[in-house]
Amino acid sequence: MDVPYLHDWPTTEAEAVAIQAALAPRVDLSPALERFQFVAGCDIAYHLTEPRLFAAVVVLRAADLAPVEERVVAFEVKFPYIPGLLSFREIPALLTAFAELRQPPDVVMLDGQGVAHPRRFGLACHLGLWLNRPCLGCAKNWLAGEYAEPGPAAGDATPLRIGGSEVGAVVRSAAGAKPVYVSPGHLLDVRSATAAVRATLSGYRHPAPTRAAHMAANRARAAGA
Repeated sequence: MDVPYLHDWPTTEAEAVAIQAALAPRVDLSPALERFQFVAGCDIAYHLTEPRLFAAVVVLRAADLAPVEERVVAFEVKFPYIPGLLSFREIPALLTAFAELRQPPDVVMLDGQGVAHPRRFGLACHLGLWLNRPCLGCAKNWLAGEYAEPGPAAGDATPLRIGGSEVGAVVRSAAGAKPVYVSPGHLLDVRSATAAVRATLSGYRHPAPTRAAHMAANRARAAGA
């Protein structure tokens, strides 16, 4: 899969924040994603003792959520952990995995934030701009915004807002599970991001794409640790 060039990678926090500020206006949340045939899930597993990570991208067929392709790469961690700047730590490895794909996805889902971010530029925004494909965040952890607890059934959702603006949805991904925090990253709107998550629910807290990627990354870590 072709991965276009977007920018050089920074080495300092100030440089990274400046890149976010420059790129945030380029995020496009206006398109509706009416349908998709292939969906990619992304996740990262960190080595327990060394500065290495394992980045997994798994492509599923949307019709039956069957796996089509899996790519996992080991990568040296080159950027420190700084809240709000996770993309600079993880995206270089994910891009390496995407470059190895033979089946480009129609939409990308990852365990992270989209515009539900203090600077409206989470990991899904950054990855979406790099790939120039619809990308959304489906995070296990809250980062920003106000919301009411969704209902108890799988698929129940409530709006996620920052300063009165709707930036995503809080979705009950499985009955009895804690909700996930869904926000669009690039080339799709809030409704489409929420619909993509609902269409790929797996009976677990992770939807099927990010669950598959989570398991693939953990298998690689176990094998390479």
